[in-house]
Amino acid sequence: APERAEAPILLTNPPFSALAGKAYVRDKVCQEFQTLGKENFRTLTIISNSRKFSNATFEEISHLTREIVSLAETCCAEGADPSCYDAGSSALSAKSCREGSPFPSHPGTAGCCTQEGLERKLCLAALQHPPQPLPRYLLPSNEELCQAFGKDPKNFADRFLHEYASSYGQAPLPVLLGSTRTFLSMVSTCCISTTPTACFLKEKLERKTLSLLTLMSNRVCSRFMVYGKDKVTFSYLTSLAQKMPGASFEDLFPLAEDAAEVFAQCCDSVAEDCMQKKLSEHTAKACSALSARDERFADCCKGKNLMQNYFCISALPSAPAPKLPEVQKPTNKQLCSEEGARHAKRYLFELARRHTSVPDAFLGKLYDASAKVREECCSAKDPSACLDSKRQRMGEELPPFLEKANQLCGQYTKLNFLDFKKRLRESLAQTMPEASPELLGQLVEQRAEFASTCCPPNSPPLYCTSKV
Repeated sequence: APERAEAPILLTNPPFSALAGKAYVRDKVCQEFQTLGKENFRTLTIISNSRKFSNATFEEISHLTREIVSLAETCCAEGADPSCYDAGSSALSAKSCREGSPFPSHPGTAGCCTQEGLERKLCLAALQHPPQPLPRYLLPSNEELCQAFGKDPKNFADRFLHEYASSYGQAPLPVLLGSTRTFLSMVSTCCISTTPTACFLKEKLERKTLSLLTLMSNRVCSRFMVYGKDKVTFSYLTSLAQKMPGASFEDLFPLAEDAAEVFAQCCDSVAEDCMQKKLSEHTAKACSALSARDERFADCCKGKNLMQNYFCISALPSAPAPKLPEVQKPTNKQLCSEEGARHAKRYLFELARRHTSVPDAFLGKLYDASAKVREECCSAKDPSACLDSKRQRMGEELPPFLEKANQLCGQYTKLNFLDFKKRLRESLAQTMPEASPELLGQLVEQRAEFASTCCPPNSPPLYCTSKV
């Protein structure tokens, strides 16, 4: 797709979207259709709807795409009746509401369909599936790619666009477009090459930065979407604290704020190179601030490719916790001051650097709990009495909670998977001597599955928060 200054209407909404029927929206869609041409418009429609409805089947997305392209083709033709688009988009929303509709199913559809006219279209346009917890797209072998491509190039391209866009739907649109475009170009070039293996090797090396950017930006933007800017700042801060527990709050907090600002600016941006440019700038800042203090960071920062350096830093496992004095708890006065949120963040930061194996989802729960306590107590009649009672409860419950999480993920990181499961079974058998072998087996599988998904540094936030 050619570079554009603003997002086409289809990037966020299909044509039965907000304000459908208003002339300028029709004009916008038609301008998009004429600028891109039918095939590029169709590609963009597959990608945007696969992102929006990430649980939809290929057939459902194909139905929706056909209808949208047909509507644009008919109503954007020269001399088409001005009311054509409004009537067509109304027919589309009516079709969405029919029983057995061929479009992507969504639990909120029935609620939207009780409304009429514009309200119904607005409601349907706002529907979208939550992002995939983990990307489902698995890259087939070169032979499999060429076999599928040779059988039906168009169907191969459509299916790839759907699978890839629904797997990496939180990556910014320009990143996703660039990644899919270069992938399809690689397949069509290498599958007709006389030396396909060498061709794929060369092309994959050239795509490496873009592939990493797609993977990383999908991760960070999924987290940003779930957490919001403030909690993402905290999540990034504690992640750095666990990788480099010797660094102070003052060293790391500005970098966490800088990263959150990058995600805020670029996750929804349609500027061609926002994410790559800003994330590279952020990586350069992190490298210059931390390389001299930590050998592992310095190793990650040696490469000339900043995206690969960022990927290396984000994949660093947590470091062993250093011996540090007991954490100073913030006073009641500090917690209820204007800087209360910062004091709470600092305290949780100190806990994270002393328990470097506690995963993000556990720390996130503590962050939410501390925000709730401040909200509840600082507006109470007697803030100090309220905070003191909460402190007492936290004092009893927090240490075992942290210890359990730290031990589970610490063992997962240190041991191979079979030894980890064996150790799990032994410790569960000790704490639950009455449990049957079947129950023990179930608990071991459940905890092992949680650890393998949620202990690594780039765990899926929604899924892991629900599992804590």
